[in-house]
Amino acid sequence: MQKPISSKLKWVERVSYLMDEQFRLPGTKFRFGLDPIINLIPVAGDLGGFAVSAVLLLTMAKHGVSSKVLILMTLNIILDSTIGAIPVLGHIFDFAYKSNSRNIKLLKEHYDEGKHQGSGAGIIAWIVIVLLICFLLFAYVLWLVISWLIDLI
Repeated sequence: MQKPISSKLKWVERVSYLMDEQFRLPGTKFRFGLDPIINLIPVAGDLGGFAVSAVLLLTMAKHGVSSKVLILMTLNIILDSTIGAIPVLGHIFDFAYKSNSRNIKLLKEHYDEGKHQGSGAGIIAWIVIVLLICFLLFAYVLWLVISWLIDLI
C-alpha cells in the first residue's frame, strides 16, 4: 500500500502553498501566493512560475503517479502559463487559478483516495478532438474571410 502524500512529498505541498495560498487578503477568505506577484514581472515572472510548477510536476512524476494524473497536472500548468501570459487578463487569472494547488489536490486524490488511476489516453484523445475542431473552425472562418475579400475585388 502506498503512503499518503503528506509523508512522501511534504515539501511539494509547502512550495505549492507558498506559490498559490501563502497570503490572505485582509477581511476576506481570498488567498494568493507568490505566483501572481512574481508574474507581474514581464516574461521572467511567467517563466519563473512555470519553472517552479514544472519542477513540482517532475518531482510528482518521479514518485510514481499515474499517467492520467500527470496529464491532468500538465494541463493545469499549461492553462495557467498560457492565460497567465496575457497582459492584464493574465494577471487577474493568476490570482484566481491556482494550478499548483489544483495539482496537489489531484495528487492527494490519487494517493489517498485511489482516484485518477490508469492511462491518460482518453484525455489525450479528447484534447486532440477539441484541437481538431478548433482548427477546422479556424480554417472555415479563414475560408469565409478570403471568399468575402475575393468577392470585394
